[in-house]
Amino acid sequence: MTAGFNPRNAARIAATSALPAAMLIVVALMVVPVSPLILDISFVGNIMISLLILMVALQASKPLDFSAFPTVLLLATLFRLALNVASTRVVLVSGHEGTHAAGHVIEAFGQVLIGGDYVVGLFVFTVLMIINLVVITKGAGRVSEVSARFTLDALPGKQMAIDADLNAGLLTPEEAKARRQEVATEADFYGSMDGASKFVKGDAIAGLLILFVNIVGGLILGMASHGLGFSEAGATYVTLAIGDALVAQIPALLLSIAAAAIVTRVASPFDLSGQIGSQFSAPHIWFAVGGILFALGMVPAMPQILILPAAALSIAVGWQMKRAQAEAEAAPEPAAPAPDPHHIEWSDVSDTSPCQLEIGYALVNMVDERKGAPLMTRITGIRRQLSKELGFVVPAVKVADDLSLPGNAYRISVAGVVIGEDEVFPNEMLALDSGDLVTQISGRPCKDPTFGLDALWIPKALQNDAIAAGYTVVDPATVVATHLNNSIIASASELFGIDDAQALIDNLKAHYPQLAQNLSPQGYALPRVAALCKALLVERVPLRDFRKIAEAMVALSQQQLGDDELVEAVRQRIGALIVQTIVPSRMPLPVVTFSPDIEVLLNKAVRANPGAEWPFEHGMAMKIVEQIGQAVEPLLLSTRSFALVASPICRAALSRLVRATFPDVAVISYLEIPASKQTEIVATIGAETPRLADGAEAQMEDQSHEN
Repeated sequence: MTAGFNPRNAARIAATSALPAAMLIVVALMVVPVSPLILDISFVGNIMISLLILMVALQASKPLDFSAFPTVLLLATLFRLALNVASTRVVLVSGHEGTHAAGHVIEAFGQVLIGGDYVVGLFVFTVLMIINLVVITKGAGRVSEVSARFTLDALPGKQMAIDADLNAGLLTPEEAKARRQEVATEADFYGSMDGASKFVKGDAIAGLLILFVNIVGGLILGMASHGLGFSEAGATYVTLAIGDALVAQIPALLLSIAAAAIVTRVASPFDLSGQIGSQFSAPHIWFAVGGILFALGMVPAMPQILILPAAALSIAVGWQMKRAQAEAEAAPEPAAPAPDPHHIEWSDVSDTSPCQLEIGYALVNMVDERKGAPLMTRITGIRRQLSKELGFVVPAVKVADDLSLPGNAYRISVAGVVIGEDEVFPNEMLALDSGDLVTQISGRPCKDPTFGLDALWIPKALQNDAIAAGYTVVDPATVVATHLNNSIIASASELFGIDDAQALIDNLKAHYPQLAQNLSPQGYALPRVAALCKALLVERVPLRDFRKIAEAMVALSQQQLGDDELVEAVRQRIGALIVQTIVPSRMPLPVVTFSPDIEVLLNKAVRANPGAEWPFEHGMAMKIVEQIGQAVEPLLLSTRSFALVASPICRAALSRLVRATFPDVAVISYLEIPASKQTEIVATIGAETPRLADGAEAQMEDQSHEN
């Protein structure tokens, strides 16, 4: 065998090249006259193919192990019908010469298997037709139809179960993809088998009609064209017709058995023989059979010489199986190797799921698949929606119970850091105060875990009363899902890593290869691309249109910019995308601005401490945050979208300062607003200039003069 030879690949290549040739041969057999020798070879090949298909079907552990069976069944049926056409031509043209005129195979089936009596042959063929058409084919067709219907009905539930396992961290994305593919293939297979069973039924009916044509046509041709008597024509042509029908019907019977074996299989680690053997290995079954046969053999009219040995054989088989089971149970099980107390596995100290949801024991029913798993379904929808919004695949959320938590509590962690926790009551509803209540209702006061709104936990029976009173009522699963959704958005930068950056570049390479080539590694190293994406996600700038971000980075690649400078420069080039996340394109952008005095003060602070993470003096920072709060809190309470606008010099530092107190406030620079975008000033910060503590302002002015 030569190096690198793969028998599986060789078989695939041979099948690929042989299949078109086989189809041409099938068509040729239908329209081109063939010699009896070629007909004999084709009949033997047909029997061989049918046996091969039957053996593969019996060896399959589950139906999908022979997923090509419907197509193979169609091709085998076409081949057999083509042989019927060719043999009919030979029988009708040369049948008057004798039974040998149609080849040795038809002659053998016509004389040996039917005992030389064509009447017997007719009865044998009729019995085979009844077995094939009425019993095997009809039963297999019914099983295929029911299996296809049940498989299609169960498809959504199986897909949801896979999504639930993926969200719970029980499956990797690759395993989930493979299981989805298997579920889809199973549905396609049973649907195809439902149609393929009609081929088998049609083939059996066609065999009966072809037999009738051969007999009637042979009698007419024999007596009218070749001068044969009725008895002589009947003996010759009926024998040939019966032989032709039997040589085609036996392979058809084998294929029907194979189809029935495939559609009635249940998934098992064993093949059919192993599965049957494992289920017939109970000793008490054989003892019961032996006892019944022994009692039957004691009846005087029964052939005791046959029944009593069969009873003894059954009892002996049962006794041997019981002995083998006893020996297997008595054999000591191999002792598992003792764990090394000094050996520590990576699984003991690490967790591959960056996002986790831990729940108390009272909330387990919310993730129980047998009870609909309302929370798991919502988590799947959250991941899909956030992946579209953020521009990268949000990793699976691992859901696990934690006995250390109170029963109704839950905890949300991202990258090992707890970012949210609260409690919900699975048998109650959360009624949120909408601010426009008609009446008050009684309940357990609390705060909404996501937005901090006043709320009440109420019994489910009061849900309609709460809605009528003006409350917004949500179920516990929605409460947890909403909290998780906002937590993931706030921590999107922690979920994004170098692998996600590489995935973005790979996707870019598939659609814009030249842009991807200039971006990395020629333009920027992968860690720097990931760092820029994380910096954008920190300020809730999505990566949906990564092409624009990549184009901005490539355009700036010739400039020697630091990491922070690169982020600001890229933001200015994708300003339209940033503004679009705040307000729709047709609406003016509401902005909150700073008074000139405040803005000059902020710029001086940044210039005085270039590159500092927190360039603002503490007293000044607190005063700025206080005035920003006075300006934006009415806008936040009214849920109005707006942006805080500052100069490009202080934007980054001001964003870090504001984000600590008002994470939902977008801080942008003047240069990020497109020239065509209309703005609307809704507030101005700095009616009173905040004073710096203990002459810090004069100190910063002196530092700025020195710089």
